[in-house]
Amino acid sequence: MAEIIQRDGTWAFDGSTVRITPGLHRSVPLFRQTYGEIAVPLEAVAGVVHEPDRKRGRLRLRLREGADPLLRATGGRLPDAADPYRLAVDTDRSGVAEYVAEEIRHALLIEQVPEEPADAYLLPGPPVPVSVRSSDGTVSFDGTTVRIDWSDTSDRVKRATGPRIIGVADLVQVEWLPNSGYENGFLRFVTHDSVFSKLPPEKDPFALDLWGSARRDLLTALVATAVTARLPHPSTGAGELARGGPPALPQAPGDARPNSRPGRRNTMPRTARSAPAWSTSSPV
Repeated sequence: MAEIIQRDGTWAFDGSTVRITPGLHRSVPLFRQTYGEIAVPLEAVAGVVHEPDRKRGRLRLRLREGADPLLRATGGRLPDAADPYRLAVDTDRSGVAEYVAEEIRHALLIEQVPEEPADAYLLPGPPVPVSVRSSDGTVSFDGTTVRIDWSDTSDRVKRATGPRIIGVADLVQVEWLPNSGYENGFLRFVTHDSVFSKLPPEKDPFALDLWGSARRDLLTALVATAVTARLPHPSTGAGELARGGPPALPQAPGDARPNSRPGRRNTMPRTARSAPAWSTSSPV
């Protein structure tokens, strides 16, 4: 067993699985604490690297493309601190970190794990049911159906349509862009009927416009991942066929978005809602 315990979390490797447990320290992002422990099978790993530094180094686990629904749903857009496959390492534990990395590399070599993209998800994603309260409303997923209940501050067009209910069979893909704190984000459920829609997130009845607390809105990636894990794997090409080509990734957090509403971001204080932003209870 190779193991490293840090304030940021714990990595343990038993020869077949890398078990990643987030730390409980207040510096650990809410997203990682909420996502919980991740058991990464060796067959899902493409590589690992230890990056030492004078103050604090990092361990980074690189997964095979298509192996993890979290990476598929977020498109590599999780903030570094919220990325569960990165571990901050104190300088006095650099030797241990390098040992853990070397043990994983050795196992990859012995087992001859390919680096090619996986043709199926090798990690399950978050358990369901899952429900997250965001700035634009509450989104819930029970494993077969997505439900969006709009908030009082949602666009009147959305509120007029009432709760949005979408079956997994109607979905083509999920698009997610985090709320960076400077630019709005969104969570969009692309269906066969809305696949060519050009509505901005604040008016799209199939999308949540993420303009409030960046820390809380980041939890919408849990729903995005849970839904993605139950859609056809990208290797089947189902999403590309529906769209007529490869799925377009959302713009990076630094890109300009003409429909973002920076002035609205602070219209509701973070303490205005006392209910938790995440739960595993059945959708309301």
